[in-house]
Amino acid sequence: QVQMVESGGGSVQAGGSLRLSCAYSGFGSSSYSMGWFRQAPGKEREGVASISRGGVTTDYADSVKGRFIISRDNAKRMLYLQMNSLQPEDTALYYCAADWDFFPVRTGKPKYWGQGTQVTVSS
Repeated sequence: QVQMVESGGGSVQAGGSLRLSCAYSGFGSSSYSMGWFRQAPGKEREGVASISRGGVTTDYADSVKGRFIISRDNAKRMLYLQMNSLQPEDTALYYCAADWDFFPVRTGKPKYWGQGTQVTVSS
């Protein structure tokens, strides 16, 4: 079955960087589009970034454009999110997600989800 396991979360000061990773299995290495979502306490889950099967097409939330970079290594079955210039408002539980069709971050509702990794940014 489809499995996705996130890692790389942690605590960092404002202005710092983190790199999230998502190891996936249970589907072809380049069969699904993938993405990152996040949910802060008391807020709705929101899309952060998404990437097409081959990695050619990407989409970002306005709030992270220019700071976050999504990438994937299909040979290693890994999805990444490089997060730079982190701010306290980036504090959230970050989820890896996947679906057959490419999903824009603003409207996408991917079918498969990981369990999440916590990112905490202090001021």
